[in-house]
Amino acid sequence: MCQGERMKENKLAVFNRFKTGQKGITGEAKRQRSIIMALSKGKGNPADRTRTGIAQQMAKTEDTVWKNIYSGIFRDFDEILLPMRIVEEEGRLPLKRGPKALQEVGVPYYKLTREGILVAAALASDAEERTELLEAFFMTRDTVAAEQKEKKIADVLVRLSKTCPLFVAHIVELYVNAFCEEKIKYLLPFDLMQLDLMHDDSLLIQKEIMEAFMTFTKQERNDAIDMLNEIMSNDDGH
Repeated sequence: MCQGERMKENKLAVFNRFKTGQKGITGEAKRQRSIIMALSKGKGNPADRTRTGIAQQMAKTEDTVWKNIYSGIFRDFDEILLPMRIVEEEGRLPLKRGPKALQEVGVPYYKLTREGILVAAALASDAEERTELLEAFFMTRDTVAAEQKEKKIADVLVRLSKTCPLFVAHIVELYVNAFCEEKIKYLLPFDLMQLDLMHDDSLLIQKEIMEAFMTFTKQERNDAIDMLNEIMSNDDGH
């Protein structure tokens, strides 16, 4: 099976929303997001990157008992995140207690793959964190195909993430969401040409604005920004 190939029975759920009137993302989406973002924080203590360690961190945030959410986390790893190569085992921690067989094999701890780093960049709410994840993602190109596909956009996208963070957030989220919805088959190589399949009007609008600004004088750019600020202002209470 090719790296990143989709398994028919698997579907990443990080963007899943309730189909009823209830707002927000589903519990499964929230859980998978928490796992991925916990692993995105860097190396850290390996014990924090075991399934139990992640469950305990999530339990503190949600003010619940970690054993209540462990089964869902275990299922996410075994049925989704590992088969789809969003995460991979990095090593094993020896155990001093428990069954002898378990002590011999140890407890696995995990890290994000390249695919996982890209998904984390799509989920990051902080612009600085997103930039760091994108830089890490593009620094870990490991195949000729990835090099050829990504080298043209790597520098531009990282630079834009520092100056136009919402624009880049939209692009990366659009790309990962397309994978989640099975509109594109693979996350890697990172190929934005696949976004043509989605005919996203918002990208066309943003492209049009960028092209227009290149033809404006400094005063015209300032006037346009002032107009947009006025439109977006909520000072009048409306």
